[in-house]
Amino acid sequence: MVSADTARMIVGVIGNIISLFLFLSPMPTFVQIWKKGSVGRFSPAPYLAALINCMVWTLYGLPMVHPHSTLVVTINGSGTAIELIYIILFLIYSDKQKRVKVLLVLLVELLFIGIVTVLVLTLAHTHKERSLIVGIICIVFNVMMYASPLAVMKIVITTKSVEFMPFFLSFASFANGIAWTAYGFIRFDPFIVVPNGVGALFGLAQLILYASFYRSTKRLMAERKIKGEVDLSEVVVVDEEDFGKEGAALQNGGAP
Repeated sequence: MVSADTARMIVGVIGNIISLFLFLSPMPTFVQIWKKGSVGRFSPAPYLAALINCMVWTLYGLPMVHPHSTLVVTINGSGTAIELIYIILFLIYSDKQKRVKVLLVLLVELLFIGIVTVLVLTLAHTHKERSLIVGIICIVFNVMMYASPLAVMKIVITTKSVEFMPFFLSFASFANGIAWTAYGFIRFDPFIVVPNGVGALFGLAQLILYASFYRSTKRLMAERKIKGEVDLSEVVVVDEEDFGKEGAALQNGGAP
């Protein structure tokens, strides 16, 4: 019989792996930014939001705040490092105006986490009090993180197309929510269960949308492809006609 602690560790490791995949998923975007030498129209908001989320969860998992949460610290500490790299790349390849905005938000986030850390460790004297304060903050930021795909879901419903909602990212988000909800249930921790339960529901909603609009997406993409081929053939016909006229003019001694 597997003990609760062993089961919790196994589920936590699975959660770490899935979360790491989610943290690394924007890498192609930053490879594109690096190659172009510009952030273009990409927004730094998701990475700044992920950074503050990772930092508060790292604080929550520290032994002096919430003991026996090593796996929470490992993945969110890794997430903090990864998001910082993304933000540094944004600072390098942004124009001056955007760079100033990103720096200001980054400084506010670092100041916020610093103040929370000092206040929690000095004014709250028990693990229960510290876990309660930081846990509430974690729930707020985590729910905001999981709710961020709502804008994409609205686009899917409006356009009846899942073209801009990658399946594997939606599935990983759902699996991540399930894994961490299970982790929080094994040794009940409401501050992990609540936000990740909400995240699992958002992930499930994305998968339902994907299943609902998968066929219509294929149809729309096929129609767009056919239309593109028709437009191209029309251009070719026009070009041939123009070329014929130009050729006739040249043969008759006229100017093209």
